[in-house]
Amino acid sequence: MRILVATDAWHPQVNGVVRTLTMMAQAARPLGVDVSFLTPQSFRTFAMPSYPDLRLALPWPSAIARLIAEARPDSIHIATEGPIGLLARRHCRRHGLPFTTSFHTRFPEYISARLPVPESWIWAALRAFHGASQAVMAATPALASELRTRGFRNVVLWPRGVDTDQFHPRPVDLGLPRPVFLCVGRVAVEKNLEAFLDLDLPGTKLIVGDGPARAALAQKYPHAVFHGARQGDELAEAYAAADVFVFPSRTDTFGLVLLEALASGLPVAAFPVTGPRDVIGAAPVGVLNNDLRVACLAALTISPQACLAFAAKHSWEASARAFVDNVSNVRSPVSSAEPVQFAVKAPRLIA
Repeated sequence: MRILVATDAWHPQVNGVVRTLTMMAQAARPLGVDVSFLTPQSFRTFAMPSYPDLRLALPWPSAIARLIAEARPDSIHIATEGPIGLLARRHCRRHGLPFTTSFHTRFPEYISARLPVPESWIWAALRAFHGASQAVMAATPALASELRTRGFRNVVLWPRGVDTDQFHPRPVDLGLPRPVFLCVGRVAVEKNLEAFLDLDLPGTKLIVGDGPARAALAQKYPHAVFHGARQGDELAEAYAAADVFVFPSRTDTFGLVLLEALASGLPVAAFPVTGPRDVIGAAPVGVLNNDLRVACLAALTISPQACLAFAAKHSWEASARAFVDNVSNVRSPVSSAEPVQFAVKAPRLIA
């Protein structure tokens, strides 16, 4: 089975969407599924306004059509609502090809944090984008319920996983005063980092990540430690060196970093909102409180073993199976499309 995923988020970006798609594709291979990607690597790109670290593609319809035809997929999944996602959706609609989509980012809140645009307008645009999808994938039951309440149809679940071979406890000492309260993610306004940085906490506040707000926050909070973006073993070591994982975001749809932290033996401190509430639930692996300082200090008493046991239940294999099941129900006859006249290689994930 061949699945083509159209996504505007791709390497070298470091975020939950890219990690989710990458890990899902790797876990799908042993299931007999080949996942290929239609990404910005095939097009010219430009820096997104107010967010220069993110680059948007400049695709054109004929190139999208050729890339889809050459990939000859059995199913098409559109992961993002950007330029590539829009043109892939347009192609599917014009040629009567069923497709699935997924909801990763709460753009209404993100955009309204930067521009005076009513959230209702953005929700209406998202409903229109996903309206023709045969299945809209959501990471958690609560998010799925919210999307249905907002008028989205055909909403199904696609849970996330964590690589416990990469993220696990290990002896790491960064030489920082303990306890170390860690936050991992984009350093941007929508992540609500100031709610964490303003707290009166013992030890060290450690921020791992990069983004447009990093320079300003580092200047405003000189006592916090900003380590920049980390990947692979460096990221895993940052988790292992901390004592509590702090998640101040109020807008993330899931928060893949929550599972990575738990797999590293870190209890979670967060607000009781969608994302941390859905990942943790009533499990004794974190503290959710509207007073984030109370949550941080209480999380210090949680057993790392409970966190490890919780994370072990969330595998990427289970996530990949759910994804494949969702798209299998609406497989499209794209593979019977006429061959293209010249080759344009679609980027594929390389293990």
